[in-house]
Amino acid sequence: MSQIINVPEIFGSDVFNEATMQQRLAPEVYNAWKNCILTGSALPLEIANSIAEAMKLWAIEKGATHYTHWFQPMTGITAEKHDSFIAPTGDGRVIMEFSGSALVRGEPDASSFPSGGLRATFEARGYTAWDPTAFAFVKDDSLYIPTCFFSYTGAALDKKTPLLRSMDVLSREAVRILRLFGDDRTQRVQVSVGAEQEYFLIPKSLYAQRLDLRLTGRTLFGAPAPKGQELDDHYFGTIRTRVSSFMKDLDEQLWRLGILSKTKHNEAAPCQHELAPIYSEAGNACDSNQLIMEIMKKCAAKHNLVCLLHEKPFASVAGSGKHNNWSLCTDSGRNLFKPGKTPRQNAQFLVFLAAFIKGVDEYQDFLRSTVAYAGNDHRLGMTEAPPAIISIFLGDELTAVVNSIINGTNYTDPEKNYMRIGVDVLPAIPQDTTDRNRTSPLAFTGNKFEFRMLGSSQSVAGPNIALNTIMAEELGKFADILEQATDFDSALQKLVCDTLTAHQRIIFNGNGYAEEWKQEAVSRGLSNLPSASDALPTYISDKNVALVTKHGIYSEAEFRARYEIHLQSYCKVIRIEAHTCIDMVMHQILPAALHYSRDLTKSIIDKSSIGVPCRTEQQLVEKLSATCDSLYEKCQALSEKLQNIPEGNEQAVTYFGEVITAAMNALRQDADTLEQLTDKSYWPYPTYSDILFY
Repeated sequence: MSQIINVPEIFGSDVFNEATMQQRLAPEVYNAWKNCILTGSALPLEIANSIAEAMKLWAIEKGATHYTHWFQPMTGITAEKHDSFIAPTGDGRVIMEFSGSALVRGEPDASSFPSGGLRATFEARGYTAWDPTAFAFVKDDSLYIPTCFFSYTGAALDKKTPLLRSMDVLSREAVRILRLFGDDRTQRVQVSVGAEQEYFLIPKSLYAQRLDLRLTGRTLFGAPAPKGQELDDHYFGTIRTRVSSFMKDLDEQLWRLGILSKTKHNEAAPCQHELAPIYSEAGNACDSNQLIMEIMKKCAAKHNLVCLLHEKPFASVAGSGKHNNWSLCTDSGRNLFKPGKTPRQNAQFLVFLAAFIKGVDEYQDFLRSTVAYAGNDHRLGMTEAPPAIISIFLGDELTAVVNSIINGTNYTDPEKNYMRIGVDVLPAIPQDTTDRNRTSPLAFTGNKFEFRMLGSSQSVAGPNIALNTIMAEELGKFADILEQATDFDSALQKLVCDTLTAHQRIIFNGNGYAEEWKQEAVSRGLSNLPSASDALPTYISDKNVALVTKHGIYSEAEFRARYEIHLQSYCKVIRIEAHTCIDMVMHQILPAALHYSRDLTKSIIDKSSIGVPCRTEQQLVEKLSATCDSLYEKCQALSEKLQNIPEGNEQAVTYFGEVITAAMNALRQDADTLEQLTDKSYWPYPTYSDILFY
């Protein structure tokens, strides 16, 4: 009988959260920390010392012996260096020591982290600074302190620092809009994010037998199984006992860390699952998602499973995404993307809606480039994933409201009440009354936008930085206009109408997979960047550079550095995949097929010697021999192409995206044909049938 978990009791029990701080800190220390959070002011050293001492004692009670500054370098995963609390007393003994300066600042070696040219290899210094808006926690016998990471010159070397900057800028511009609507109480607007996490679970024993899974996270070869997901029998189906045990263990670990794990279920593909959290502030949501991915992998290992976070581990079934639910809330909890009940509330809603529509239309390439990387190329535009063309789904009824504003016509609401659209006379806008569009990159779902293009393995920081900055830019422009208006209502009505009219091309409620949409998107003037090699160059367009530097999200050097890192990462990932393909072909696939072919040939000779027909063996040998010859030639061609990679990251990205991936795809065709021709007992690794239907 399993142990009963008291969820309210364990939730956040391993987090030095606000309730714990209020309990363990002196009132003046707690209030000083609160003031720091509200105003963004520096924390005095004596206050930091008091917090550090209380944090240390609490962590030691939890079994911690070390502390670490936990940060998010531009690798896309987290990093940590652990120091023990011990300090010598001089008489052969030690005490447990942790100061305010150790809490606030650390100095890990930064030499091997990607910097995109922001620092040289011999300039090893990197610094971590405590993020007091994120709570410390205990995990694996260490006190984890969430931090930002920057260079000796002060340049941001991480993903979190620009995210925090973008949140501050968006809050400032959103508050300007709220002031115009008479809201004098809101001091801060919070970016609310809920990142749904899709993943695959497969047996560890089968994973260990696949070189491609171990080195690249996806199967580079593999013929489709006789059965896939066409029966829809896995989606929302009964969860396997083994998987259910993993999920229960995972939930408990996440809840102890204060992570709002809410929903778990089977996804569309065999062995695919999903975890969805309750929404939280964007910085916390980013931290939580990094922890979710890390703990998923560790927890899976305990259950003799492996968690695959690659966007497309298996070619013939659905891939994994990370649906980024994004909204704006005031510090009192009011959702700014929730349609209101009064004309004034709806006017405010339409301002925020119009700003979002305008921003997405004007910066569609920026958004596309934030989800552009090698893994996501295998997923976008395929089963259950949106296409590469950016568009916004509003649903029929909200689209009807928008069209009424554009055309100045009457709107018929669901109750058939006719109302004239205007600032002073607005209908009660319907909330979430239409079905979701799973082919839409950005779908409005009642009180938020769901950005569905993120890949399952990526950090949510980059896409949310883009959304925040774009929204801040448009709200700032709106505020500039409305603050100067002599007649606010007339200016507001004109602004909303003009904006929606100018940017209605980005609204699309139809089938994003249809070929007709690709043609229509071209006629609308929307961009179609199908691959990462197409999308990445748009990242540093003059417009995007001007946007992020204007708002102080990045310096130009910081922004261009990230571009260089994206290019290098893309090339490195495909290079590793290509070399793994060659290794598997030469050391596994060809030897297996040739071994089987040799045994068939012996059978032909034996049968022929006694006059027994052997047409089956002869035909098989002919097909095997021809396919082996073709595979070997293509393998040699891929090897030669890898020797001719052009100089320069931009040229290399194009070469890898067009030449190397095409050569790998050609190689896969022959390898998968050999898998279907070869006796299973000869085949060197588990097939899709073995893995997906273990």
